Amino acid sequence: MTVLSVAAATAPGPAAPSLVQSVDWLAITPVVIPAAVALVVLVADLFTAQKHKPLLGWLSVAGLAAATATLLPLRAGDRATFCLTGDPAACSYTADHFALVVQFLVLAGALVTALLSVTAVHETRMPAGEYWFLLLSSSAGAALLPAARDLATLIVALEVASLPAFALVGMRRGDRLSSEAALKFFLSSVTATAVSLLGVSFVYAATGSLHLTQVADRLEDVPAQLDTLAMAGVALTLVGFAFKTAAVPFHFWVPDTYVGAPLPIAGYLSVIGKAVGFTGLILVTVIAFPAYSDIWGPALAVLAALTMTVGNVAALRQAPDRPNSAVRLLAWSSVGQAGYLLVPIAAAAYAERDEIGSTVAYALMYGAVNLGAFAVAALVARTKPLHRIDDYRGLYAERPLTALTLAFFLLCLAGLPPGIIGLFAKVTVFRTAVDAGLGWLAVVMAVNVVVALYYYLRWTALLFRPAATGEPKEAAAAPAPWPVTVAILLTGVTALILSGAPQLVLRFASGSLFPQ
Repeated sequence: MTVLSVAAATAPGPAAPSLVQSVDWLAITPVVIPAAVALVVLVADLFTAQKHKPLLGWLSVAGLAAATATLLPLRAGDRATFCLTGDPAACSYTADHFALVVQFLVLAGALVTALLSVTAVHETRMPAGEYWFLLLSSSAGAALLPAARDLATLIVALEVASLPAFALVGMRRGDRLSSEAALKFFLSSVTATAVSLLGVSFVYAATGSLHLTQVADRLEDVPAQLDTLAMAGVALTLVGFAFKTAAVPFHFWVPDTYVGAPLPIAGYLSVIGKAVGFTGLILVTVIAFPAYSDIWGPALAVLAALTMTVGNVAALRQAPDRPNSAVRLLAWSSVGQAGYLLVPIAAAAYAERDEIGSTVAYALMYGAVNLGAFAVAALVARTKPLHRIDDYRGLYAERPLTALTLAFFLLCLAGLPPGIIGLFAKVTVFRTAVDAGLGWLAVVMAVNVVVALYYYLRWTALLFRPAATGEPKEAAAAPAPWPVTVAILLTGVTALILSGAPQLVLRFASGSLFPQ
């Protein structure tokens, strides 16, 4: 524990409150390490010869691995820092169980992305120093957000996670699709952030505080003349986080951005980008705005229904023989999955708050299997760069273990055995809707799960069909780069462990925001 002292002027009369601020460095280590490594990489890039640039990638991998490991000493989930001296319960950074699970998802997901990127950066000649600096910076912001407990820190963390992502999407210089995707992502995100900042300013004007717990207390008793201002602030604040979750109608950037981005970054956005959005959404709704649950609860329920329906219907329409159809299917699938993730948050407005653990458990399952699917896609794209679903025909004959792993990932996303974690997550989310009295939403979810079965099973079946005639077997049999193999192995093992003991995540995450 390190103590930072802030000098205060002394004056006669009653003793002034202490301005001494204590900083728990261990609690903030998971954020500090990737940020520090990002700066080291940026400086080292200036003095590193071109032939040694791959070392920057391995330094980044090591930094993310170290940051992930530092979560172990924090597993008790009982640390907080940057607290107000006048109100020790109001802290800007809290390392509770909720924050630790999301930080694990973010940092482990960034680690898998880094493993996939080591080969991609070298082979596509992307600028190594800039790439790794941006990825580490975005990871640091994403790791900060789940521990943030005031609106200012939330917005700053959101932008630190997002701004580097714009540049990462457009990192392939000279690629029209990449540049267009980055511009579309940037313009739509900046607009959403501006609206969200306007909402935060309204909330601050109505409550006089930015700390989430204080905002919640003061919104319970807002003066009548400020009630409309407070309601507008709540609604506008949610817009920025709804955009990050790719909730309909804020989803339009997703397909083109995923197609234009380098494949590892598309996987990163599909998991870490969503984790950022859902974490922020949970914090502002369940902690800061419970007084207005009658407004955001029905709104999120409708958003959940629209998001899962639009996402699954659009994924259903992807033609297997079209270029980029595999990436577009994963993109629209991620929109559909976002709809499921919204269900427990909407249910929190009607039922027990610890149901938020269902969203956390589902997000962890989705993160592992979706990153695994992108890892397999990165492997297949080495010999079949058009990213068509038909390119996976006969994969079992060429790479049996890879095909079985992808099949397992797809069955997890579909919620079918042996993907027990996917089934468990969907049942848990379904139960939250029923327990909250949202029967209509449970019915919509059930219909969408059945619709999604078609395109997940169609892709799975394609893996075991005979390969198309004239396929270049020599190219298909080329050995996989070992970093890509490790990424597939890590995600596969994580999904298997979660399938064996899915209740562990739910128990760890449940009740963390509101300990009993």
